[in-house]
Amino acid sequence: MSERTPIVAGNWKMNKTLEPARELAGAVAEASDEVGDVELIVSPVGPYLRAVGRTMEGSDVGLAAQNVHWAESGAYTGEVSPTMLRDIGCSHAIIGHSERRQYFGETDVSVNRRARAALEHDLTAIICVGESLAERKGGDTELKIKLQVRAALSEVPRSLARNVIIAYEPLWAIGTGESATPEQAQDAHATIRQLMAGLYDQKLADTTRIIYGGSVKPHNIDGLIEQPDFDGALIGGASLQADSFLSIARSVQDYVG
Repeated sequence: MSERTPIVAGNWKMNKTLEPARELAGAVAEASDEVGDVELIVSPVGPYLRAVGRTMEGSDVGLAAQNVHWAESGAYTGEVSPTMLRDIGCSHAIIGHSERRQYFGETDVSVNRRARAALEHDLTAIICVGESLAERKGGDTELKIKLQVRAALSEVPRSLARNVIIAYEPLWAIGTGESATPEQAQDAHATIRQLMAGLYDQKLADTTRIIYGGSVKPHNIDGLIEQPDFDGALIGGASLQADSFLSIARSVQDYVG
């Protein structure tokens, strides 16, 4: 792991009602000083963003929305604008998660529009990319990742690309209990970093944080930490319990501290 500040982000997905969400956020915020070399981010369900943000006031834990629309306002029932997210204290937005692509029709075009809007409104964009099992077995992992990253960053200038985090999430490892090997994750992360150098320049590529998501647990984080292009994790199920989430963060802290 390099001098890039590592990230441990929890995507709570559609879980936790209000009080359990506050309790989890409070536990993460209370322990955040213990992992001061690691940037912590939590991403609760949309209706609880403000309440969770208030629970974490005074801590350095970031608050991420699970999606963002590209318009500031308008006739977009069910969507939330970047302006609204900033207004309630969000610092980050997850964009293009595989579940959004699979279940809700997200495309590379809509991911790009959402990413540009988030970045233009001072939200750090956590852009998710990753291949299916068929694509991996067919030898198309690198091609798929490159296509998704290029599409997501189309017309994104360097000045905004500095606020991009790329999350590599192989679809076959999302919620399955399966995880990419450290070597598989490293190969994908290295591909992304090389592509960032081509799209922008080596300096930006070297500072872009690339994180792994895909059934990350306390028991499998150690091998990932050791990879040179691993800058942290986007965690699903293990982020729903403070103990497991913080255990992963402490493992990362111990490695970089």
